[in-house]
Amino acid sequence: MEAQTEGYAVAKLKWVNNEEPLPFLYESTGIITRFTDTRDPKPRSREVFSFHRPETLREWLSQSDSLRARLHHIPALNPDKLPAKELRLRDCQETAIINLEESFKADRPRALIQMATGAGKTYTAITSIYRLLKHAHGKRILFLVDTKNLAEQAEQEMMSYVPIDDNRKFTELYNVQRLKSSFVAKDSQVCICTIQRLYSILKDTPLDEAAEEINPAEMKQSKTPMPVVYNEKVPPEFFDFIFIDECHRSIYNLWQQVIDYFDASLIGLTATPDNRTYGFFKKNVVSDYSHEKAVADGVNVGNEIYVIDTQITQQGAQINAHQQVERREKLTRKKRWEQQDEDEAYSATQLDRNIVNPDQIRTVIRTFRDKLPEIFPGRTEVPKTLIFAKTDSHADDIIQTVREEFGEGNAFCKKLTYKIEEDPKSVLADFRNAYYPRIAVTVDMIATGTDVKPLECLLFMRDVKSRNYFEQMKGRGTRTLDMDDLKKVTPSAVSAKTHYVIVDAIGVTRSLKTASQPLITKPTVPLKDLAMQVMMGATDEDTVSSLAGRLARLNKQLDVDDQRRIREAAGGLELSHLIGKLFGAIDADNIEARALELAKQPIGTDPGDDKRQFAQQQLVSEAARVLNG
Repeated sequence: MEAQTEGYAVAKLKWVNNEEPLPFLYESTGIITRFTDTRDPKPRSREVFSFHRPETLREWLSQSDSLRARLHHIPALNPDKLPAKELRLRDCQETAIINLEESFKADRPRALIQMATGAGKTYTAITSIYRLLKHAHGKRILFLVDTKNLAEQAEQEMMSYVPIDDNRKFTELYNVQRLKSSFVAKDSQVCICTIQRLYSILKDTPLDEAAEEINPAEMKQSKTPMPVVYNEKVPPEFFDFIFIDECHRSIYNLWQQVIDYFDASLIGLTATPDNRTYGFFKKNVVSDYSHEKAVADGVNVGNEIYVIDTQITQQGAQINAHQQVERREKLTRKKRWEQQDEDEAYSATQLDRNIVNPDQIRTVIRTFRDKLPEIFPGRTEVPKTLIFAKTDSHADDIIQTVREEFGEGNAFCKKLTYKIEEDPKSVLADFRNAYYPRIAVTVDMIATGTDVKPLECLLFMRDVKSRNYFEQMKGRGTRTLDMDDLKKVTPSAVSAKTHYVIVDAIGVTRSLKTASQPLITKPTVPLKDLAMQVMMGATDEDTVSSLAGRLARLNKQLDVDDQRRIREAAGGLELSHLIGKLFGAIDADNIEARALELAKQPIGTDPGDDKRQFAQQQLVSEAARVLNG
């Protein structure tokens, strides 16, 4: 059929009087329609929802070349010419943008940016959007989110963003509109919208605004896509690019047809992809920046896990609190792509044994209060703590119990959900920037995507539906904060934020859905002993990871003189580089690549466990050379 269409295109048509071949080619079965723009560098057909509007084709004809051709003319990213050091992109952001633009040039319709929580996914996306608008002359770009909270955050970031090659703000250069109704301004160059509102716009139906506040991870997902029909106000070619924030929870099942409606390149942003995410983006991962890499670079902090076991007996509630140090093997990227995500919630029987009545809530909160000196030695106030509750009414019970057990007033502990009498934004701002509240209780308002940098403790008193959602919730604690800013809200802090603690009162960290464990699995072994073990040839994951995690924590506590002395002793090597080498030595992808190199086998084959073990020994030995002087 394509050959037949190409034949028609080169024929001279007397009613058109064309001197050149027709540039726009379509084939349709009546159900599936495919389109080719022959002006593209390597013309390739793609499926479209419907034929493009005549106005669109007229506009394209007036342009000297196609959008995909213009993508080849985007200049190289040159961060060395930035006006100020504080505006420099992180290495992981540079890599993501460079790889994404190479993906555009290869005409890959979908790309995935996987970047650890706190590493700057939104900033990376805005930088890319700016470059697409400026250099590729994109007409309109959509930044798609799935909660109103994320839309507001994205708008704030765009309003404060200053490009690296211009001293004007992004919103002074381009028209940015956060969609709050069905009206979409024709001159908008960037639209920020929830997927719920976008669906209502396409269907031309009213939207219950409460729907924008519900986290999709907490909804029972239908496996049937939402039906979409052609809308002349927002045709399929309305957006050139769609950046999908937290794409792991909004690209399939319920909402996939909303995204498939548009004839646009799709760019996913997430910290926690699963096999469905990789599949949707056709395994085109342009950024793979893990939590371990982020910790090594000082972008994230690691965590410890403290378990509160509860068991109800005839004599009442019994309690056992202890630190958890279990660890699971990392997975290679290939295995991650093939792994089925675990979406099953805990069984009702399991939940009934944990935190089901006010007495159990009191037992957990009292234990948490009593163990705080052990969990956070030397602190004179409660670290900023976020408690995850099951329901709004469960949150109310927890709040009252916390205030009573800690002997504090209303300001000490507050609820952070959309269903509160106080302004949620005001409470959230106080939680971020003020001394009170010390403890916030939420159901899902700040479970994902919301920054609270001073947060040092997460207390789980509810189950979690999936591995990805758990990782997103954990991400609330990974943000870094320097000592001066931490002391503003937590005066007894003696250093920058070095780590955060997960207090598990429901067994969530013991589920198979747990995707990762603490970096430091040997917390009682002295740092000197860990270093000696690695120097003497220890290459096991627990020892190397614990050493790297402890060094990363130490790196947050060192002043400039300490850093200089370490650099001189290490022959000019920064401590952060050593940490990165140690984490890299136990990274499954690095081990697999070295094993294939040793076995002289191509990518995709199995080098065998012996080669993997030898590869890990080599990588750890190379990373540890600096320790041996």
